[in-house]
Amino acid sequence: MAKALYGHVAAAPDRRLLDEVTRLRAQVQELQFEITRLRAENDRLAAAAAANVDTDEVLRIAEPALT
Repeated sequence: MAKALYGHVAAAPDRRLLDEVTRLRAQVQELQFEITRLRAENDRLAAAAAANVDTDEVLRIAEPALT
């Protein structure tokens, strides 16, 4: 039994698991960047609305909503 436990603890990490963790970390980083971009866009729109800028300028989207 001790050999089985030692083999389990000392075994090299599963390559598929490492690949999945790497992929998920990259996806989290992309989503964090998207959150930052959306917050900046929201702040810009809120500032424009607060400054009573022309409605057409506030509603104009610089980028397509869906990419």
